[in-house]
Amino acid sequence: MAKKEIEKEKLRLKIKAYDHKLIDNSCRQIIDTAKRHDAEVIGPIPLPTELKKYTVNRSTFVHKDSREQFELRVHKRLVDILNPNQKIIESLSNLNLPAGVDIEIKMV
Repeated sequence: MAKKEIEKEKLRLKIKAYDHKLIDNSCRQIIDTAKRHDAEVIGPIPLPTELKKYTVNRSTFVHKDSREQFELRVHKRLVDILNPNQKIIESLSNLNLPAGVDIEIKMV
């Protein structure tokens, strides 16, 4: 017996930010908005943090052994909203999120 599963529509939100506190607060705000409209929410699922490392000479001409190292961390989260209706999509687009938080919204 082969069971056919009915595929649910999903709204997939990919959230990126440099600050982990900002991204957690934004995720909480998104989930609260979705739950207010009686949506089923999966997440936030933490994705691996992307590290970009840069090494720069301290001096412009001499002292090659003296260097500074910097790193840039990009924190990522994934939130799925199952069977979204038009009210949920509208309220998510009207959310006022802080600067530095990037959101990709995709229908899956």
